[in-house]
Amino acid sequence: MSDNAPSVFSRIIAGELPGRFVWRDDDVVAFLTIAPINPGHVLVVPVAEVDLWTDVAPSTWARMAEVEAVIGRALLAAFDQRRVGVIIAGLEVPHCHVHLIPIDDEADLSFARADAHATPEALDAAADRIRSALRADGHDAHVAG
Repeated sequence: MSDNAPSVFSRIIAGELPGRFVWRDDDVVAFLTIAPINPGHVLVVPVAEVDLWTDVAPSTWARMAEVEAVIGRALLAAFDQRRVGVIIAGLEVPHCHVHLIPIDDEADLSFARADAHATPEALDAAADRIRSALRADGHDAHVAG
């Protein structure tokens, strides 16, 4: 892939590749990862393709934080976990993204636990639970999918 080729996340955002979106606005999207650490593992991604989180425009970073909090509350409502963990790793795709993961303890944040064989049905069910929780919290306008 050349340096000018769009990232896989840009291609998902553009609809060129499939994605299980739970949130979409002009600046930020959120969709499920295909290899969740726990059910409900969501990626919050700026629409603008920026590789490093340190290079994201402050206004976009602030919007991402707002969306992360809204989705975090939805994850707590939708899944029986004690907390929602947050990870910014940025190694696997050169497009800033924040992982939101329903967790019970810190060991749940290990990427070694990622389920590379999550079924489409399980991913769809998790997305539906998140969307329902977002709607119940009054965020219908941005619920995607």
